[in-house]
Amino acid sequence: MMEHFIEVNGIKLHYVEEGQGELVILLHGFPEFWYGWRKQIPVLGKKYRVVAPDMRGYNLSDKPAGVENYKIDKLAGDIAALINVLGEEKAIVVGHDWGGAVAWAVASLHPAMVKKLGILNVPHPSEMKKALMGFNLAQWKKSYYIFLFQLPRLPERFIGRDLEGFFTKAFTSFLPKGKTASITDEEVAKYVEAYSQPGMLTAAINYYRATFRQIKDTSLGAHGKLKMPVLMIWGEQDIALGKELTYNTKDYCEDLEIIYDPGSGHFIQQDNPELVNEKLLAFFGK
Repeated sequence: MMEHFIEVNGIKLHYVEEGQGELVILLHGFPEFWYGWRKQIPVLGKKYRVVAPDMRGYNLSDKPAGVENYKIDKLAGDIAALINVLGEEKAIVVGHDWGGAVAWAVASLHPAMVKKLGILNVPHPSEMKKALMGFNLAQWKKSYYIFLFQLPRLPERFIGRDLEGFFTKAFTSFLPKGKTASITDEEVAKYVEAYSQPGMLTAAINYYRATFRQIKDTSLGAHGKLKMPVLMIWGEQDIALGKELTYNTKDYCEDLEIIYDPGSGHFIQQDNPELVNEKLLAFFGK
């Protein structure tokens, strides 16, 4: 696995790369960084050129100041530019959580650049918008942290005062029933190291602040269904996002397959990496 830095859209992105062949971009969510794909990169890299960036604001990538620098169109623009700078015209794009939201945006705003789209445990942005702006009380309860993240400085202070405790509790609380811990103390230490980077906590939380401020203007999906093949893999024990948010996904995709895993939760790529790797490889190879 090789590490590199690359210039896109006036900022520097850090990424890891493994393998050769067709380009696959893996986009992480919160509270992770490229390392969230550690159980996929070596497997997918046997057949594909796998690139997992730290998205803007995360880990070793640049962290531009200001909430406006984390709007979804800018995040999607980074990935479109990344594909081009890597010397490709299009790529297979896979995203989890926030990375999934960005992947939806890349497919919607730059459709010619996405050959196939893989989504792990995040709904289409239009469905999330409906849930937050409508009276979906169940999802409101699950998304309480999104509202807390709108507060200035307080979330950073709360999380930053005990990063080790935060990550241990976060991954433990999201653990599906019947599963043993899917993250070790050594892996927690990797997250603590990444999130100790100056400005990272604010940048990561700014994703939520930027999206919440522009949620009324979210129009992804308003210009017709996505034409590229889409695979959604969903851990049914997700305590942050309700399964019902997936039910209307077909309204946004011409070619959609959804795989539900009753034994996994929000971090499905860690809870059941064998399933995720198998289904992604099958999807890529179709």
